[in-house]
Amino acid sequence: MTVTYTARVANARFCGFSKLLLAWKGSIYKVLYKEFLAFFVLYAAISITYRFLLHEDQKRHFEKLAIYCNHYASLIPMSFVLGFYVTLIVNRWWNQYTSIPLPDRIMCVLSGGLQGNDERGRLLRRTLMRYASLSALLILRSVSTAVFKRFPTMDHVVEAGFMTREERKKFEGLHSPYNKFWIPCVWFTNLAAVARCEGRIRDDHTLKLLLEELNAFRGKCSLLFHYDMVSVPLVYTQVVTLAVYSFFLVCLIGRQFLDPGQGYQGHDLDLYVPIFTLLQFFFYAGWLKVAEQLINPFGEDDDDFETNWLIDRNFQVSMMAVDEMYGDLPVMERDRYWNDSNPRPPYTAATLFVLRKPSFQGSTFDMAIPKEEMHFQPLENIAENMEESGTRHPNIALFNRLLSAAHSPSGFMGGAFRRTSAQLQRLQHSPSTDRCISDDEEEEEEDSCKMGKAGSLPSGLGQDTQSTVCSFRDDRSGRTPLLDLRFGEEQDQGAEPEEKSDRRMKELRNKEKGQTCRAPAPLPPPPQTAQPAHAVPAPSHPPTCSTPAWSTAGPSRPSATTGLQLQASTPPSWNVPPRCAPRR
Repeated sequence: MTVTYTARVANARFCGFSKLLLAWKGSIYKVLYKEFLAFFVLYAAISITYRFLLHEDQKRHFEKLAIYCNHYASLIPMSFVLGFYVTLIVNRWWNQYTSIPLPDRIMCVLSGGLQGNDERGRLLRRTLMRYASLSALLILRSVSTAVFKRFPTMDHVVEAGFMTREERKKFEGLHSPYNKFWIPCVWFTNLAAVARCEGRIRDDHTLKLLLEELNAFRGKCSLLFHYDMVSVPLVYTQVVTLAVYSFFLVCLIGRQFLDPGQGYQGHDLDLYVPIFTLLQFFFYAGWLKVAEQLINPFGEDDDDFETNWLIDRNFQVSMMAVDEMYGDLPVMERDRYWNDSNPRPPYTAATLFVLRKPSFQGSTFDMAIPKEEMHFQPLENIAENMEESGTRHPNIALFNRLLSAAHSPSGFMGGAFRRTSAQLQRLQHSPSTDRCISDDEEEEEEDSCKMGKAGSLPSGLGQDTQSTVCSFRDDRSGRTPLLDLRFGEEQDQGAEPEEKSDRRMKELRNKEKGQTCRAPAPLPPPPQTAQPAHAVPAPSHPPTCSTPAWSTAGPSRPSATTGLQLQASTPPSWNVPPRCAPRR
């Protein structure tokens, strides 16, 4: 029987494992005491020979050999090799246990899925369950020495009641060079199909569930067979075994206590008994014995699996579930907490302390927050902040970021950039649809052109691609265009360069007779500047046409205030008739 000590270590206490050191069954003492005694006897024999049987010259040669062996014994990687090997063996050991086929799921499906209180229904359920148990018995008989000793031949299997004589004839009549543990599973599927045809299994879903559970059961049988066939590579086991035994053979000589009178380093004491060498042998050799015990858990060691007990348990429980317990239901009654909205089972005096403990509410249940941080903020302020952030044009934000990142000279460019930024902010908050009024505002108030978006500028500053309705006119009108506007104050240090730029712009406008786009309506009043002498009044009824704002770039014009390259929109190069706005 497997050594079980779980209840003895249920609670951690002072020296809790010390009580387990006195156990003998399944202990390291029972497994290792023979090797330990052999090592100690060999060590004592070599020590006695060195001390009493060798001559002085022979002692000197032995001492040099002992120092040499002790120096190079540390080159053997004991911990590395043993650690990986034992970890592999332990994982394999537990996986083999979980691969043992258990009939619990199949018996539950059979008990609820195969109907019939008559003898035929009972016979079908018991036969199906016996086939599953027979398959598990055949695979355990193939991998476990304990089970094979119990059922050495197929006659023992028939006599034990797992197989009938007719079934044995069919089993032995199927010739196959491989293990035939799967044959009862095929009988199971064929019989389940017969039960479905007879209506004992009501629907295909139940049949499908039953066959899925059988396939899982058969898969575990197959996996168990493959664990037995494919062992840990032999070279790995040989390497580990050679590393352990060669290390301690070297220690028999290298760990000897030498004559302190010779003055060898590290040999100042003569204790006769190598205590730490014996402990090292106990630990490393015991580690190897652990792997030796677990590499095949289907043997007859103290800690091997109780396969015979598993066969008895599975067969008895499965037959009871599909036969005696079929249709056996206790009378339904109201439970004792029928009218209790907060049911709580009673506690004994030994467990009464549990009621004094508060129930767990969550890791943040006792978290403390200062009172000034617990007040809700007014939603109106939050909404206003969101609206302001939503109406801000992304191009304006980018332009402001560029202005803030740039240097701020005190001359012409610094002041111009600041004034242009302020003007762009005012343009941004203007209505989304602006009206451009022709030069003769008093006579032709109805003629207008619409700008696509608020803040659309006739240059690369706005980056807006909306179409702009522009008016074809001469630049000889009396209204000052957007390019002539002087933002901010004129008392800046860079006044002289600005005047030169104005004169240059006026000369360029005299030469060009093309399109210009009007500025948005809500502009600040332009500064008092002298009108050009060559200004000619615009025609009485200039046609207004809609053209794309940035379809074709015209000649670049330097700005009078910022020095930026502003491009005037020109008619598109393709031959498309202009769309003229209807005149009211």
